[in-house]
Amino acid sequence: MWQRSVCVGLLALALGYLLGPELPALRHLSASLQGGLQGVRSFEARMVTAWQAAIVRPARRWARVAVGVNACVDVVLSGVKLLEALGLEPGDGKNHAVLNSRQDLREAFTHFMEKGAAAERFFSNAESFRHIAQMASEYPGAQLYVGGNAALIGQKLATNPDLKILLCGPVGPKLHELLDDNVVVPPESRQERDEFHLILEYQAGEEWGQVRAPNANRFIFSHDLSNGALNMLEVFVSSLDEFQPDLVVLSGLHMMEGQSKEMRQRRLMEAVASISDIPTDIPIHLELASMTDQDFMSNIIHQQVFPLVNSIGLNEQELLFLTQSASGPHASLTSWSGVPDVGLVSDILFWILKEHGRRAEQASDLTRIHFHTLAYHILVTVDGYWGNQVAAVAAGARAAGTQACATETIDTSKVFLKAPLEFVTSQIEAPSIISLNPDEPVVRWHREGISFHFTPVLVCKDPVRTVGLGDAISAEGLLYSEAYPQ
Repeated sequence: MWQRSVCVGLLALALGYLLGPELPALRHLSASLQGGLQGVRSFEARMVTAWQAAIVRPARRWARVAVGVNACVDVVLSGVKLLEALGLEPGDGKNHAVLNSRQDLREAFTHFMEKGAAAERFFSNAESFRHIAQMASEYPGAQLYVGGNAALIGQKLATNPDLKILLCGPVGPKLHELLDDNVVVPPESRQERDEFHLILEYQAGEEWGQVRAPNANRFIFSHDLSNGALNMLEVFVSSLDEFQPDLVVLSGLHMMEGQSKEMRQRRLMEAVASISDIPTDIPIHLELASMTDQDFMSNIIHQQVFPLVNSIGLNEQELLFLTQSASGPHASLTSWSGVPDVGLVSDILFWILKEHGRRAEQASDLTRIHFHTLAYHILVTVDGYWGNQVAAVAAGARAAGTQACATETIDTSKVFLKAPLEFVTSQIEAPSIISLNPDEPVVRWHREGISFHFTPVLVCKDPVRTVGLGDAISAEGLLYSEAYPQ
């Protein structure tokens, strides 16, 4: 309807310029339509206004949040420029589960840059990694930040003055200097040397050889032994008695992929035992990250990790890998094509809570999943366990728009809508067809006692920094969530 008004208004203005202002009726029509044009608000602006109204604090707020156990210093720089500085030439991409050489690094970076997908890998050669890390940290324009999912979530939550944050992880001197004053680090969690992770960023449309990135993203790699062995997990759990948190946020399981299979299996069982010691009345959120070993992911799903946590955060790559590892719905899909289909995503999320979440017939605490992808977010909850999820999913989407563009509030001139304007809620069952309304951007639907909350994301046109975006989204979603006492 508004498009028609715009066309009529433009015609009237053109006539005014051609015929002059002498005709009173034309002057009145032109002024009226100019006022109407000024009243037309963009799709994005209407969404932001609707989010603002929807984002309200929960009735019961967190006061103390304990976060662990992966932490490091992120060295952020251009991936293409670093590889060129290392003397590497463009070539064909190839996925590598573990990086053993600079050649593996070049091939893996190229592979994921071509897809525009985020990935994280372990670099096995310690001496080679130290040389690359030194070159990266000294490269002109390289920036050093708080890194590691747990530390990033803690840092994001610490910006709220009403929250007290405990962070357990391998915290070296540089990381401790970078942390917010509101973050408490137990003395047992300090170490003499920092763990460095290299974040190779690329921009939408950036080219390297024959590869052109479809969107902005990043490739992460490290030789991180402290986080890889979850060295601080026991320190983390033992610190909870004194700190008395309202919420526990756990991440870092993916870092164990660099260990041998035997070491990984043993450490996972020890992790399960430690997590089991956390009092059951404290909600636990598990933040997943990029993984490549399907057996390891299957162990995390089936060996009592999922049933021990109340909430999970993950992106589209992790969701697809999860269903492939556990032979879930749409497991034959090898990769997403463009924006992940909402119906496919919805089916997998439903299956996770149906098969591994809290139900009458199975012992599990899992009742919430926060899914985030570039174009949209979905919060899925088992009915009766979580509140304020309309605000939570909207707050997560707002955080994506502000952090990527590095603005305090969403600047609608710097973002655009990439989510589908119409979609189906399932590709398996008889679906509902949803049409997006910018004045009510949080859409809800239900399947067998499980509620879905969907909202689009306003994607930054020229993102300033993509690393840690998923962690910021999950942190903001948790901040606005309310766990009902059971």
